[in-house]
Amino acid sequence: MRFLLIILFFLNIWTGLLGVEVTVAIDGSGNYTSIQKAVDAQRAFNPEPITIKLKPGIYREKIVVPTWATGITMLGEDPLNTIIVYNDYSGKGIINTFTSYTFLVHGNDFRAENITFMNDAGPVGQAVALHVEGDRAVFVNCRMIGDQDTFYAGREASRIYIKNCYIEGTTDFIFGPSTVLFDGCIIKSKKNSYITAASTPSGIKYGFVFINCRLIADEGIDKVYLGRPWRDYAKTVFIKCEMGNHILPAGWHNWGRPAAEKTVYYGEFLSSGPGGNIKNRVGWSKKISKKGSTKYFTEKVLNGFEP
Repeated sequence: MRFLLIILFFLNIWTGLLGVEVTVAIDGSGNYTSIQKAVDAQRAFNPEPITIKLKPGIYREKIVVPTWATGITMLGEDPLNTIIVYNDYSGKGIINTFTSYTFLVHGNDFRAENITFMNDAGPVGQAVALHVEGDRAVFVNCRMIGDQDTFYAGREASRIYIKNCYIEGTTDFIFGPSTVLFDGCIIKSKKNSYITAASTPSGIKYGFVFINCRLIADEGIDKVYLGRPWRDYAKTVFIKCEMGNHILPAGWHNWGRPAAEKTVYYGEFLSSGPGGNIKNRVGWSKKISKKGSTKYFTEKVLNGFEP
């Protein structure tokens, strides 16, 4: 009996290390046919890791990962065939920018890999594909596709890591107050407009940090700004990024508020490509030195969070 109890004890420990794993498949071959149902079925604040595997398919759902759904990893097989999509937009009934999301993350320690997050409402105004408010969120090899306001990093001081992802949109398609590190991403502009609209609060050290990213555009797009301040203390920097010729020589815009030029922090280090010449950038942007660029190492930007 004692031997059996010992086996059961270690089996429980091993099971806890493995955590919970469920599969979502539209064709019914998994545990669930709906991503939202798979999320809702999990234990609140589960101390064990939770993995939700998504079989290939187009999941037309409006999804919320609530605050109690922590530590969830969501895995697709390929972002080209694992697509979460909806079509809400600001002005559709009572929908506004902040409720137009396709996918909303409130829970901390969320991770997604190999998934497309899409809002296919089209060029109708603000229409968020991915809205993140949880802390320590990670997205790897994902696509975020929309038009205006594609990706909303929506909570002050929350830390988000975006690795090898593809993000496309038209106006302000990366926006919000969070600290976000974009590492090795492709950023595609589909309109002559603005890429970022940070609203970094006063006193927050880092806003949007792009490292080793590539900025591209649709054919015919040739007048794009790197960013404009949604709020006066916006912070956005580009470190060793390749920029296409769609990026305007001025680089940055003050959104019609000259006073913001004194409080924002917009900077670049070793920008390259036809749009990376900083000679004619606005005078209130920063040319980051080699020494200054060391402030943007991952561990410093994410303040102790190791994705």
